[in-house]
Amino acid sequence: MSGNIQLLSDTLAAAKAEGRSALIAYLPAGFPTVDGGIEAIKAAFEGGADVVEVGLPHSDPVLDGPVIQTADDIALRGGVKIADVMRTVKETYEATGKPVLVMTYWNPIDRYGVERFTAELAEAGGAGCILPDLPVQESALWREHAEKQGLATVFVVAPSSKDARLAEITAAGSGFVYAASLMGVTGTRESVGAQAQDLVERTRAAGAGAALPVCVGLGVSNAQQAAEVAGFADGVIVGSAFVKRMLDAPDDQAGIEGVRALAGELAKGVRRQA
Repeated sequence: MSGNIQLLSDTLAAAKAEGRSALIAYLPAGFPTVDGGIEAIKAAFEGGADVVEVGLPHSDPVLDGPVIQTADDIALRGGVKIADVMRTVKETYEATGKPVLVMTYWNPIDRYGVERFTAELAEAGGAGCILPDLPVQESALWREHAEKQGLATVFVVAPSSKDARLAEITAAGSGFVYAASLMGVTGTRESVGAQAQDLVERTRAAGAGAALPVCVGLGVSNAQQAAEVAGFADGVIVGSAFVKRMLDAPDDQAGIEGVRALAGELAKGVRRQA
């Protein structure tokens, strides 16, 4: 079975054709349990998410703030394994028919084996991987296997990225470019700010030939912020706000309902564009 990069591209293109940004949700696998995580991801799709990123929990998540670190810790203490991540991708894709990516740091893939990881992700119906700490100049082996398996390779750019670096990343990446809206770790913010819009514009200019969609993450937590970012980005990525709904809920079922409700609010936000 080939991976679902085409489904991801078609989904982002369909949102653009509707005159809106795509809503991309992030939730870690194995949180609060493997089964509970699968139900939460389904709820995000049911609420209105177009794409979901499944986090592969890591003991040293350098990009992630305290909310996602807490969820990762719960998942790791629960014994989550890469096999559970693949199962999460497979079951959510089969239940919804929508694009599911994995967001992971490089070390777990390196230890697991690039060929094995990409083959299993494609077999599960995954659409690709977001790799926040894999330098583009060291990504040839990954990209070779990802392309062979029909998987997107999503790189992360930051406000500090120079134009030459943006050009290199947009040329090497596929699916979309993940634009980190600010320097720092994931988490909700009072404001997403003009820095994000500038980064989107610079990334588009640098990758004019590639024309990859540019999706913005880090800091979006409510419908108003989603609408603001939707005014200039191809996709709005929300993670910590979903995880916080789960952490703050009195029980797992209430957390899953909270995820569904937040996805509905954010889906309205990306459709009204501030």
